[in-house]
Amino acid sequence: MWSVDLQGITIAREFTFADFQQAFEFMTLCAQYAEKMDHHPNWSNSWNKVAVKLTTHSAGALTALDVQLAKAMDAFASQVNQR
Repeated sequence: MWSVDLQGITIAREFTFADFQQAFEFMTLCAQYAEKMDHHPNWSNSWNKVAVKLTTHSAGALTALDVQLAKAMDAFASQVNQR
């Protein structure tokens, strides 16, 4: 579930996968999508977990780009977890 920070500037979520390979597959799918959007996440990976924060730096706020990327990430996580 995505959470909004107190200032309403970022949304965050931690995704958990079966192993590192699935986490990396998720990150690869997200990276390819983000590159096409020209909107990149702030994220980190530790073995089977991927922590994500989204914001639109140029706007200093959340925008439709963040929502679009969050929805895509949710879909990619479901896709990877079904394997």
